[in-house]
Amino acid sequence: MKITDMKIEVVRRTLPDTGLDSDLGRFFGDVEQGVLRILTDEGIEGNCFVGDFRGGGHGQFGPILNVLKPEIVGRDAFERERLWNRLPILSGRRGLNMNAWAPVDVALWDIAGKAAGVPVYKLLGANRDETAVYATYPPRHESPEGYFEEARQIFDAGFRAYKIHPGVLPTPDVFEMMAGVRDIAGDERELMLDPNNGYDFRKALDVGSAADDLGFYWFEDPIPAHEYDNIAELSRRLITPICMSDKPENQFQTGYHYIRLNTLRLVRGTARKLGITGLKKLCSMAEGFGINCEIGTAGNSLLNIANLHVICSVQNCAYYEYWLPTEAHRFGLVEDIRLNERGMLEAPTAPGLGHSLDWEWINAHRVATLE
Repeated sequence: MKITDMKIEVVRRTLPDTGLDSDLGRFFGDVEQGVLRILTDEGIEGNCFVGDFRGGGHGQFGPILNVLKPEIVGRDAFERERLWNRLPILSGRRGLNMNAWAPVDVALWDIAGKAAGVPVYKLLGANRDETAVYATYPPRHESPEGYFEEARQIFDAGFRAYKIHPGVLPTPDVFEMMAGVRDIAGDERELMLDPNNGYDFRKALDVGSAADDLGFYWFEDPIPAHEYDNIAELSRRLITPICMSDKPENQFQTGYHYIRLNTLRLVRGTARKLGITGLKKLCSMAEGFGINCEIGTAGNSLLNIANLHVICSVQNCAYYEYWLPTEAHRFGLVEDIRLNERGMLEAPTAPGLGHSLDWEWINAHRVATLE
């Protein structure tokens, strides 16, 4: 099966004002993202969405069409490993970023699943057909009370785990917030904390010690991702596992350094930067060392569904990250993923990524076609 063309339908949508004031910015207003279409000579089309709700997709459109399209048009649609192994040259000499390569890789997996007539996770090697989830919001509160209300909202909705983004709360407020949320959660619900690489070593050690006392499940990205020695020292001193990192451009390369240097007990990746090919590799590498690879949100519906396929193909990922509010990142599908009656996410059952594009919505919101 040969690839005959690749194009991007640019869609513009309006994010509702969800009130997410934080150090990460406020998310509302118009954003332009892409619907990637990889066409083949057998009539099978692979799709993925391009860009997340925070920055849109314009930073990826050019690299996809100018760097990656010439790499794959006319070639076999199953040459995903060839493209993966071209990344050092394409990134080092052509300026390709992982956020541009990842949706192309996911769309190629979509083609493979459709050609085989099975969902992607079965091509990867099915391990389970559902996964637990945790809910999370971006940092959006300036007081512990805001997080108390957020926790109640999440648990009232039926979630059994909650990851807190404390933003720039001062240390005493972080302590008060963590203790109060643990009281609300009780002992039967899991809690995680993610300050988005915003602490120095001393604050991370103090907050991590509180996480130990309160039985948190993991402590994510407490300090800058490149501080390998400090990360290792935090892991040595704390009971709560350190989980890193969403930040690096190439999470596979960073992941093997974390493992090689014995710095932590949980690595982190996402299809937004690693596609399906790289994310599966990271999970397998971590598995060899008895380490979980916890998979983070990918910023749009189809990349999040790619996350779900990888999760259902491995044993060493405990949770799917369920990003709230869902309207920030969901668009363009006839039906998106949904929790079942037990609060779990089930693996897609249709071929490929397993979710149909809503072409009526796409055509109504299309502002350009790029080729």
